[in-house]
Amino acid sequence: MRRGRYYLGRVVKFNLDQNQLMDVICNAPIIEKGSFEWTITDVIDNRGSDMPYVFGKLSKYAKDGHVKVIDEVNRSQIDSEAPNLLEASSPFVYLPEFSGISFLHVWNGIQEEIFPRRFKSIIEEGFDNFFVGCDIEPVSDYRAFTTKLAKLEKLTEISARVYPPNPLFGRLWGDLNDYISKRNASEVSIKERTGKEEGLKSEVIELMNRILDNSEFEPELPADISDAAILMAADGYGRGSVSGVTEGEEVVIKTSDTQKSFVHSKEPEPEELANITNNKFSEVSDERDMDH
Repeated sequence: MRRGRYYLGRVVKFNLDQNQLMDVICNAPIIEKGSFEWTITDVIDNRGSDMPYVFGKLSKYAKDGHVKVIDEVNRSQIDSEAPNLLEASSPFVYLPEFSGISFLHVWNGIQEEIFPRRFKSIIEEGFDNFFVGCDIEPVSDYRAFTTKLAKLEKLTEISARVYPPNPLFGRLWGDLNDYISKRNASEVSIKERTGKEEGLKSEVIELMNRILDNSEFEPELPADISDAAILMAADGYGRGSVSGVTEGEEVVIKTSDTQKSFVHSKEPEPEELANITNNKFSEVSDERDMDH
């Protein structure tokens, strides 16, 4: 069985509810990017089950494809037309309970940075790109992220762009979530920078490590806004980065650098992929004490 790496992300939606998103996945438009067409194929709509999900394949194909075939009479290779020739296909599953998605990275075809862009374009095209938005944001591995941060001798910049969560939120960034809701904001951007020798003060490493050690951890004071934004981004509700200095060189560490992933069959059974993805998101929710 050939295996590949699947990445976990949250689907962040603007003026778009769960059923509208899944309706477009099930009846996806065709978009053109460069010399290829893109759409979603092989859909299985399992919304009515005890564990709702929608499975599909992001498919990339050439409308005017060509392949080499053998001319047996002349013992030669000749070019033959192959309309709608499939170039690459990435299986994925969407779980509305978590606004979560897992998708296959396809080498030289649909890489992990390409899938979110094409998925976004297809969903938005389903509404004629009219006042809707759809982004896939990576879910970060806390331990891998803090391991990278711990190597920084000092922090020089913290920046993040975050979105209102739906349906889950993290307790450690609950105050920021309340602020976003109070302001009725669809996006909040935060940036801090210092040129001072001691660098920025941040407790993001401690907060991440403490909740991993004990999911019931309660900080004495609410997380500062920039730390909360990094936590929020790491949970899949935006993107964040931390800049710092190591051995005299400036280093940038992004929440997307440590995206959670798992290895599974490249030709998965939809139900099996849905179950694995559900387990992975449940683990994230449990270890970070996330709730509705």
